[in-house]
Formats: sequence, C-alpha cells, structure tokens
Amino acid sequence: MTTAKQPHKLPLIVFNSNEAAAIDLADDPKSYLPRDFGAGVPPPVVNADDPAWGVGSAFFVWIASMVLIVVMPLLFLLPYASSKGLHTSDPNYVKALAVLALNDRTAVLLQVVALLPSHLLTLVLIWAVVTRFGQKPFWRTIGWSWSGKLEIWLWVALGVGLFIVGSTLAWVLGSAKPTQLEQIINSSLAARYTISLLAVATAPFVEEFMYRGVLYAPLQKLAGAPAAVCLVLALFTIIHVPQYWPNAGVIAAVALLSIALTLVRAYTHRLLPCIIIHLVFNGIQAVLLIAEPYAQKILPGSEPVNPTFILLPLIHLIR
Repeated sequence: MTTAKQPHKLPLIVFNSNEAAAIDLADDPKSYLPRDFGAGVPPPVVNADDPAWGVGSAFFVWIASMVLIVVMPLLFLLPYASSKGLHTSDPNYVKALAVLALNDRTAVLLQVVALLPSHLLTLVLIWAVVTRFGQKPFWRTIGWSWSGKLEIWLWVALGVGLFIVGSTLAWVLGSAKPTQLEQIINSSLAARYTISLLAVATAPFVEEFMYRGVLYAPLQKLAGAPAAVCLVLALFTIIHVPQYWPNAGVIAAVALLSIALTLVRAYTHRLLPCIIIHLVFNGIQAVLLIAEPYAQKILPGSEPVNPTFILLPLIHLIR
C-alpha cells in the first residue's frame, strides 16, 4: 500500500525578538509576496480625505505660494529696471520703479511671465508635501480619479454652466472701472496671450491642487467638511480680490466658482472633477480673451487702459 506524496514544505524564517517560526507556503506561495508584485495586482486603496500631511504643512505651502507670487515678478522686474537706468542708490528708486512698471509694456509682460516659474515651484512644493518626497503616489493621494467617462461630461457641463452664471453676475453687478487684471490684459497682445495660456496650462492645476487638495483634505479631517468648505471658500476668494477690485460682479463670480468647486470636492471626495470644472471655466475665458482683439476689428471696442503693476500694493506698503 502506497501513501500519497506529501507536498514539499518551504520554510520562511521570520525573525522577531530572536524567535524563529516556519511558515508553510505549499498551499499558496504567492499569497506571501508583496501586493505590488507582478502584473494585474490592484494598487492599494488611497483615501484622499485621509492625508498624511497636516494643517501646518498645508498652510506652509499656501504661504510659500503667496510669497512666490510676490517675489518672482520682482526678480524678473529688477534686472529690467537696472537696464533702463534705475539704480537702488537713487533716493527715488521705489517711485521710479513703480512708474516704470505702470507705463512700460515690457515691465508688465515680465511680471506676467514670472507667474509661470511661480506656478512650477508651487507644484514642486505640493508634490513634496503630498508624496512625502516621493514615498507616496501623487495622483491617487491627491484625489485624481473618476468613476466613468460619462461623469467627465457632467463636470464639463457644470463648468460651462458656472461660466454662464458667473458672466451674468459680473454683468449685473459689474463696475465700469476696469479691474487690475483687465488693465494688465489690455497692456499688450503678448500679455493677453500669456495670461490666456497660464489660465489653461497651469492655473487650474495649481489652484485646485492647493485649495481643494493640500488645504481642504487636512482641514476636513481636523474640523469636518462644513468648516473646511467655508475656510477654503474664504481663502480662494480673498486672494482673487486684488485682481478684480473694484468689480463686485467679478468677485461674486469667483466666489460662486469657489463654492461650487469646494462642494464638488466635498461631495465626490475626489479632486479630478474640480480640475475639469476649473479647466473648462478658464478655457472659455482664454478663448474669449484671444478672440477679443479680432472681434474689436468688427465690433466697437472700448478705450485702451494703462497697465497696472502687479506688485503695486506692495510698493504702497514700503513707500
């Protein structure tokens, strides 16, 4: 009489506090391998509402992004001012710098171009905080996911709808006085095209990663979704006020966009829908900005306005 051959026992020695144990891997050896071993194994689930970073790290990145927006245009402007004969030893240097920035199209364009490295450096900071310097996956951790292709069209439609409602608010509550951003846009075609490009290529990603990603996630974990929605709404709206002052209609449209985006983030627990909505909203604006000079050749246009210095509020503070 023969007996069935016993399966080979493959021991795995696990050292723990100087003790060893043999584990039988004969039944399913692969079950003891890492989850990311081999193809077809799903990645571990990442909860975008349970971030590894805290409120302190989030506000550090936010403050750093504000500093970059102020300092980077200045770094671009100062060498140009020097080439125009302005020197820091001049007792009227600050005033002369402001005059140059207000009246020189190249100076205005340099400040607009400086927003690109500001955005890129902000993205680097966001990546460092979200991934803990590469230890975690960025896209899944930040909330880059969707439930289906049809859902994307829902967010596209919402972006179009928000633009229509926001434009109506800006028209009803608007002011005849041009905003700071409008003055910069009308300073030159190069500034207009650069702002249009940034509005689509970087601004939606930087702002959503920052506000509905880095800031919202730890705030809702600490204080709950309602408090996080209110705080993110306030921060997002406040930083846009200098750009659109004194046009209450445009500020109201920005507040509406912020409310919608933050509520979508709270409802879906994901960031990708917010980016799609913001991208569509800004994309329509960019197309209209680029088309406006050509439309003015056919339709009556408005009087040109003088460019506005992006750092003018800062100059008022240090004068």
